[in-house]
Amino acid sequence: MANALFRRPSGSAVAAAPLLSMPEIAALAQVKRPVVSTWRRRYADFPEPVAETTGRLQFDGDQIVHWLLDTGLGNVDADRLRAELVLYGIAAYANPSDPLRTIETLGALISLRHLDEKPLVGDLREAAPEPDDVWRAILRRAERIDSEDEFLLRELQAADTEAVPLAHLAEDMVEAAYSERGAYEWLLAARSRLGATVLSADAPGPELLTLLVHLVDLRTRLHQGARVAVADPYARAGDLLAALIREAEDPETITVLAADPDERLARVVRRRLLLAGVDELALDVQTGTEVEEGLAEPQLVVTQLPYRPREDRSVLTVLTEVERIADSLGPGCTAVVLGPADALVDALPGTEESKLRSALLRSNVVEAVLMLPAGTLPYRPGYRPAVWVLTRGPVPAAEGNVLLADVSSEALTEHVRARLAEDVLLWRAEGFRALDGHDPRYGRIARVADLDRAFGGPLTPPGPPASQILARTVMERPALIADAETRLERAVEEARRYDEEHGPYRGRILRRTGRLPGRTTLGVLIKQRRVTKLKGHRVDETDISGAGHHALIGPEEITGSSPIGARRIDRLVLAAKYDYVALTEPGDLVYTIAPELGLYIDHEGFKVVTFPARVLRVRGDGARPLTPRVLAALLRAARATRRSPSAVRPRRIEDYQLPDLDPDEIERFDALLAETERRGQLLQAQVDALDEAKQLAIAGFADGTLTIDEAALNRSML
Repeated sequence: MANALFRRPSGSAVAAAPLLSMPEIAALAQVKRPVVSTWRRRYADFPEPVAETTGRLQFDGDQIVHWLLDTGLGNVDADRLRAELVLYGIAAYANPSDPLRTIETLGALISLRHLDEKPLVGDLREAAPEPDDVWRAILRRAERIDSEDEFLLRELQAADTEAVPLAHLAEDMVEAAYSERGAYEWLLAARSRLGATVLSADAPGPELLTLLVHLVDLRTRLHQGARVAVADPYARAGDLLAALIREAEDPETITVLAADPDERLARVVRRRLLLAGVDELALDVQTGTEVEEGLAEPQLVVTQLPYRPREDRSVLTVLTEVERIADSLGPGCTAVVLGPADALVDALPGTEESKLRSALLRSNVVEAVLMLPAGTLPYRPGYRPAVWVLTRGPVPAAEGNVLLADVSSEALTEHVRARLAEDVLLWRAEGFRALDGHDPRYGRIARVADLDRAFGGPLTPPGPPASQILARTVMERPALIADAETRLERAVEEARRYDEEHGPYRGRILRRTGRLPGRTTLGVLIKQRRVTKLKGHRVDETDISGAGHHALIGPEEITGSSPIGARRIDRLVLAAKYDYVALTEPGDLVYTIAPELGLYIDHEGFKVVTFPARVLRVRGDGARPLTPRVLAALLRAARATRRSPSAVRPRRIEDYQLPDLDPDEIERFDALLAETERRGQLLQAQVDALDEAKQLAIAGFADGTLTIDEAALNRSML
């Protein structure tokens, strides 16, 4: 069972330290891989390798951890560092054919320690009993503590003496986490690393988990009464229930009723809730989909409906499961149900499904319907989730109405989660208030009668939220459009005046006759000192901000992914930390060659060029002077400026071939480029103003806040 990279002395019952490669040390310390090589080279006391496997050096994990703790290097705190080392050990002992079995055994050992309130094994440094004796002692304690096999007995009976090292690893994890609860949560947080897909596949992402906890609003319930009963009929690994319990100051004030069709997962949940602090007598986890309500009537239900592939998913089954949860709610009780959007939100294809969903809406139990973004279940990136919030006996002002919200195009940031939860909780508390009520930021109030008439139609907001319609940016759209139209008129007039003053554009381009100009390279121009190449500078990210005296120019600005001036640095910081940095001069040509050639002429100067961008400074004196515009145009037109997919590094810019034009031809070419640049700016001003007016109009028509004045349109056509 032990991994080949895991040293375990023959006959010893103690888990040996795992062996770590240098990439694993980097991951453990949360640093980049080259940092570990630097540590080995710079520090004489860095642990020596103890083995080599397939060309990789292996280091003793304990020695590495102690060295990191002694030196203070790395980016992980001491407790997390010890826990991570234990997880490496667990991964080495994990059963590759059934990783869930390893988690079950460790969970049972941690639960035994919790229930017995004693360490699992004694100190084996002085006395080293045989593994068989250690395991028999653990089994005797398990039979005494859990004689009815509610939490751990069968898992430990299914193991043997090979699991003794796991007992030591469980002790190490509890010591690092300071509690059995913390140790078990760390273990479950590593379930994907251990290969336990059955525990990970349906786990909500942390953002979604936080949103669901906010929607349940357990703290308000706890403040209202002495005890609160919470239920989850599809508990899986218990993530929703564990997140809810973390909201309670005293978990012993919560009664938990749960169920899961998989018996092994039901026992995982039972141990998790026990270690989370739920009183053993207030905890019931059944195998199946029916919770045991004899212990208490649930006031809150939070659940995630079982995932089924699209081709096997039945809309009718999903709605039937929601109906069963709704029927279980007593007066004033609330349920938050996460399920597939094609059943809970989308238009329904069949009559039977439409009848059932309409009946649920008419039952006055559906409080809110929320469409969530895809990807909030990490293992199901294509799954589109939605939430139904159910409340039996809502406030009178909410009867006959339902809150519809669609945040499918938003990321579930802290801001979005807080605002969306606030919309739902205020709707639950106040219902509809015409004058002084809360305007939802992410939804609209819809009448159930209107949804019922649509019969099977989508449960999406009938329009943008009222708060969005009344927002300042929306109210000002007509004025902004008028301003853009005025700027368009000015830009057209300026272009007309320029055209009248300079005449129509004529490049006067002719076919060259006679000898072609000679060829040269940028490298030759640099050697001839017609062009000077300057390096970019490395600037600490912490010194960069959106405010400052000097703009930074790097590959982001040159390629257009970031606007010029978005990154800036203060001149005092520049003087104090970067006194060697030279600012650009007007006319400097800033360039980058990765991932492809990018050029930017800095006409104003006084900027800081950041590595890997560099500067080409054209010298205007000499016998054959160049200009920045001409050099940039010729470099853009040079052949093979893109890197081949198979190339390790891009071609050197010094190797770019250019025509060596005569000075008078350079002068005429520069004038041509300046003229096209000026006319392009005049045209771009028109395009920008027209595009701004168009985009504002599109936004207004999309949210229904704008229309066209028909009378004015008719007058303009006369």
